[in-house]
Amino acid sequence: MAAPTSTLPAAPAAGPPPPKAPPRRRGHRTVPWLFAGPAAVLFAVFFAYPLGASLFQSFTAEHDGTSVWVGLQQYRRMAGDPAFLESLFNIGVILVVQVPVMVALALVLAGILNQSWLRFRGTWRAVYFLPAVTTLVAYAVVFQVLLRTDGGLANQFLGALGMAPVDWLNDPTWARVSLIGSLTWRWTGYNAVILLAGLQSIGKEQYEAAALDGAGTFTTYRRVIVPQLRPVILFCAVTSTIGTLQLFDENYVLTRGGPDNATLSPVVYLYKTGFEQLDFGYAAAIAWVVVALIAVLSLAQYFLFGRERRR
Repeated sequence: MAAPTSTLPAAPAAGPPPPKAPPRRRGHRTVPWLFAGPAAVLFAVFFAYPLGASLFQSFTAEHDGTSVWVGLQQYRRMAGDPAFLESLFNIGVILVVQVPVMVALALVLAGILNQSWLRFRGTWRAVYFLPAVTTLVAYAVVFQVLLRTDGGLANQFLGALGMAPVDWLNDPTWARVSLIGSLTWRWTGYNAVILLAGLQSIGKEQYEAAALDGAGTFTTYRRVIVPQLRPVILFCAVTSTIGTLQLFDENYVLTRGGPDNATLSPVVYLYKTGFEQLDFGYAAAIAWVVVALIAVLSLAQYFLFGRERRR
């Protein structure tokens, strides 16, 4: 009797094995580090290490040529330092007076530069932005010459009007006014260009809708334009606050922080403490207090003005 034949399908012929993935070469993992390595080294050497060293130095003091750990003594010293407290008062006056005035003027200037009827708009924008690209020391020296008590252009103008000359740089009150005026002159155009970019992102249909509702120019800006410019205004306010707290060139060149510390800022006081008195531990502590103030005020401005209004 014949054996039954199998009905199972024949096994397919064995083909060549699938190609194996090439082994990952070590170079694929090291090449990114080769490109990022120089930047990381520069960051560590010129930023991270000085930052950590200055923080450590703020807890030390010099005694007989050696650094001694003193803990929070340098920070407690600031609480009873009249010069440092006066520098904080001076910078607070500039923050309260100069920054809001400058941002308001920049907003008005941006609105004018955004008008379609204005001829040579590109030229005017460049003219108002030019002070921002002027060297800090150069423009401070120019203001020092303009505000000179004897022969300064400002007092010559007052004399032509029959007014008595003003001691701009030697009187405490007028020295603060001079400093605020020079800062406003330099940074108003810069902030105006930033606000102008925000204005140009607002569609014309929103102006037309406001006009159809009977809104005037002031109402349109207050109810339509300014709410949409909140992020841009916040940016200008925060950057202006940071720049004010870091104020050094203008008041150092104009008045060296005087008269009677009327224009002394924390950074100028830091410079005098570190490089004239060679008290580097106290200077490092002042620097970190300035950093803390910048962080606190920036966060406060964000939480107060940066959030969108709840509808």
